[in-house]
Order: sequence, then C-alpha cells, then structure tokens
Amino acid sequence: MIELVIAERCTSCDACVEVCPTNVLDRTLEGSPAISRQQDCQTCFMCELYCPADAIYVAPDCENHTPVDKDAILAAGLLGEFRRNHGWDEWAGDPRYPNEHWRMESVFLRARDVAIGEAGTKRAGEI
Repeated sequence: MIELVIAERCTSCDACVEVCPTNVLDRTLEGSPAISRQQDCQTCFMCELYCPADAIYVAPDCENHTPVDKDAILAAGLLGEFRRNHGWDEWAGDPRYPNEHWRMESVFLRARDVAIGEAGTKRAGEI
C-alpha cells in the first residue's frame, strides 16, 4: 500500500497521479501529490515505477497501512528499489531500442481511459 510521498524529492510531474488505476493520489498546489484515498491502493506499484525522482514508497502489504519512518526509508535505500529491481528505464537511453516495448504506459493508460469513458457513457445513458 502506498505509504509515502517525499516532497523534497518530488519533481511535481504528476506521473504517479496519471497512472494510478484507483485514483489514490491528488494533485496539489504545493507540488507533490497528496495520498488522498490510501484505502483504495491496490499495491500495484505503478506510482513507484513511474516516479522519475524515486519520491514514492509503496509498502508490500496490500491489505493494511504500514507505518513507516521517512528517514529510515531514505537510509535503507528503499526509494526506487522496485524500479531498479524490475529494470525500469534500463533501456531508455539506448538507441538500439527505440520502440520502448518494455514500457507499458500505453496499455495502462488506454485501459484507464476506456474505463472512464464507459463509466461516463453509463451515467449519460441513465439520465
């Protein structure tokens, strides 16, 4: 479950907000996103994967909130660990792989947009 967004590291790109399939994060005027609906987190790690600044920590427990200490997370080097362990961005700078087939944002964002469109159509049809 998402536990931490570290404002000092956040670049305010809102990539995490865009990719979250359950709308857990909200954009803020301060820059870094706010965890607004933590109980809706599916622990899919998409926010952590897409955070280019490694400013997000998602705990592996998908059922319960896990209290974490920001300083302990920073000291342990856990920020960005999921990205590193999965080779995320591994080939981003290599011109031999221009298609970036290993990036799945088009799949996830397309699925989300379809779901939003279907929900909007249902509402419009009910009126």
